Amino acid sequence: MTELRKRHYLDYNATAPARPEVIEAVAETMRNVGNSSSVHAEGRAARAIIEDAREKLRALVNAPVNGVIFTSGGTEAIHYAINGTVKNGTARRIFVSAIEHAAVPSNAAASGAPVETIPVTESGVVDLDWMRERLKKHDATEDGGFLVCLMYANNETGVIQPVREAAEIVHEAGGLLFVDAAQAVGKIPVNFVMSGADMMAATGHKFGGPLGVGALIVAPNLPLEPVMRGGGHEMNRRAGTSNAPAIAGLGKACEIAAASFDKWTRIEALRDRMQDAAEAAGARIWGKGRQRLPGTLSLSAAGFASQTQLMAMDLAGIAISSGSACSSGKTKPSHVLAAMGASEEEATSAIRVSLGWASTEDDAEAFIREWPAAYARVKARAA
Repeated sequence: MTELRKRHYLDYNATAPARPEVIEAVAETMRNVGNSSSVHAEGRAARAIIEDAREKLRALVNAPVNGVIFTSGGTEAIHYAINGTVKNGTARRIFVSAIEHAAVPSNAAASGAPVETIPVTESGVVDLDWMRERLKKHDATEDGGFLVCLMYANNETGVIQPVREAAEIVHEAGGLLFVDAAQAVGKIPVNFVMSGADMMAATGHKFGGPLGVGALIVAPNLPLEPVMRGGGHEMNRRAGTSNAPAIAGLGKACEIAAASFDKWTRIEALRDRMQDAAEAAGARIWGKGRQRLPGTLSLSAAGFASQTQLMAMDLAGIAISSGSACSSGKTKPSHVLAAMGASEEEATSAIRVSLGWASTEDDAEAFIREWPAAYARVKARAA
C-alpha cells in the first residue's frame, strides 16, 4: 500500500483551522434550541450566549460598549462600513489605499461615491505624506464628508499599517477612517479605541474561529444606514436571525486569542527561518524590514511562476497561496505588489506562505526543505 504523504498547511491567511475548543463551543450551542430574539427561557439562553461572545470580542479589541455588530464575516462588515456611510450621506467621497483586500475597492466602486486611490511606498506602507496633502485640499463644508479605507495589516505581505497616524490625518481633515483588521485581530494586539479608527472589520476564521461569522466594530454614536433590514436584531443595525453557534465559536476563539499572544513569538521565529532559506535560494522578500504579521511571508522567485510554485508545493504536501485567497485562483498579478513597484515578473512569481496557531516546526522544515530544492530545479533547467 502506498503511504500517504503528510500534509503541511501553510495558508493560514486564507483560513485557519478551527481550534478544538471552538468546534466544541459551536457543537454545544447547536445542541440547544432557541432564537435569541424570543423572550422565553430558551431564547434568553441563546441571547446570553451571543452577549457573552460579544463581550469577549469587545474585550479582545477594546471596542466600545454596544460597539460590536455581528456579521457573516469580514466582507459583509466591509460592505456595511462603506455603504452604511455613503447611503446616509456621511461619506460623499471614498479614499482607498492601493493595497486593500479586493472587497474594499469593489464595494467602494459600487457605492456610487467617487473613489480615489491612496498610493503606498515600496515597502508596502501607505503614503501618509500623500494622504496629508490630498486631504488638505478636501473642503468638508463644500465637498461633503469622506471616508478613508486603510487595512490594519496586509493580507499578502503582512505589513502592518500606521493606522493611528492615518487616523489623526483623517480626523484633522474632517473625515472618517475605516480599518479592515481581518488579518490582524487574534494574531497581534489590536486596540480599537487607541487606533483612532471609526469603524473596524473583523472575522473569525482567520485566527481559529468558525467560518461565516465576523463583526463590524463602530465608534459610539456613529450614524450608519443599515444595509440589511427586517427585525430589530443587532441593536437595529443588522437584521437577520443571529447565528448563535458561529457567534459562540467566535467568542471562544477571542477568549483563547486574548491569552495566547505570547505564543506568536514562536510563529515569527519559524517564519524568519523560512524567510532566510527562501532568500538564500534567491527569492525576494516583500515587506522585509517592516513590522509584519508574525506568520506571514511573501516572496517572489524570478523564473518560477506562482502557479507552478503552488503545484510543486502541493505535490510535496505543502499548501500555500499565490496571494489573497479570494483571487489566488486567478492568473492576474497581485495588485498589492504592483502598488509596491514590483515588476510584472516579480508579481507573477509571487507566493504567500502563512503560519498560525497550530503551525509546527515540522511544517516550517518541510518548506525549508522543499521550496529551495524546487527553485533550484527550475534554475537548473533554465541554465
